[in-house]
Amino acid sequence: MIDNNLDIKLDSSWLPYLENEFSKPYMQELRAFLTSEKASGKKILPKTSEWFNALNSTPLDQVKVIIIGQDPYPTPGHAHGLCFSVKPDVKPLPKSLLNINKELMTDIGVDNQHTGNLQPWANQGVLLLNAVLTVEAGLTNSHQNKGWEQFTDAVIEVVNAQNEHCVFVLWGAYAQKKGKMIDRHKHLVIESPHPSPLSAYRGFFGSQPFSKTNAYLKKNNKSIINWQL
Repeated sequence: MIDNNLDIKLDSSWLPYLENEFSKPYMQELRAFLTSEKASGKKILPKTSEWFNALNSTPLDQVKVIIIGQDPYPTPGHAHGLCFSVKPDVKPLPKSLLNINKELMTDIGVDNQHTGNLQPWANQGVLLLNAVLTVEAGLTNSHQNKGWEQFTDAVIEVVNAQNEHCVFVLWGAYAQKKGKMIDRHKHLVIESPHPSPLSAYRGFFGSQPFSKTNAYLKKNNKSIINWQL
């Protein structure tokens, strides 16, 4: 869908709401940018088949929780299309993910220090959405302001409009700005500082996002998330 020469598919649940995005000028510009980057020999992360992993792992009708990240890990072998998540064999874990695991342990007693692969969360209805879906290897934020943000805004708008009683988890100012469109009468919004070592001690630790999420889901007759990996 981004490049006519690439076999990229989007889960059918999202297509009625997002298919038109792929013909808009911003997406054509993004396609041209990514094609040019590839042609110049630059390594783009994650691999092409994983660019839409978040949407393909969590169909629209199954979305209960949305965690918004910024862009993929720029270290080759780490990113696989889910925000904050790394592939199963990655050690040591990124520092933000270590802090997420610390808060999990403090909040609900779940010990996930053995892994950073969050795919089981996605499979249960947690949309792990980065604002920017690609990055050049070794260069954090290198694909910002190329068009991805407009596409992921559209994703958030779709969830906000089509689903009921979802939990939006917004860690840090970037995610909170991106979440301004959320209807807070219809959904729960949990906001705190980012889990990065630079900000986690300013209010991320002790924010209890995991217990608050499950309490809201239970209150609204939805199955809770098993956060144990």
